[in-house]
Amino acid sequence: MKFLCLAYGDEAGWNALSEADKARVTAADDVIRRRGSLMAAVRPEVRTVRNWEDEPVVTTQAYAQHALALAGFSVIEADAIEEVIGLVAETPCARAGGYIEIRPFWNVADS
Repeated sequence: MKFLCLAYGDEAGWNALSEADKARVTAADDVIRRRGSLMAAVRPEVRTVRNWEDEPVVTTQAYAQHALALAGFSVIEADAIEEVIGLVAETPCARAGGYIEIRPFWNVADS
């Protein structure tokens, strides 16, 4: 099964980590990448698109408001959500005052 992991955090949380902690959480990201998972940091620019009346409307504000900015994402394939929790629990956002939101993919082939 595939899981979308949205990572929220900020530079202040990262800067609060010791150099040893930064190395440890960066290593946790490397474990996820070596599994072949897609993982990326995102830029702060955002475009929100909606098309409710046959005319696309684009804004430069995030649709969903969070206490922390979206910092990155990953797509992790795993047998169970518990495996994903174990993988992301030591990553930078999770350890630096942020959080990771995990969402399982729908399996369209089963529909």
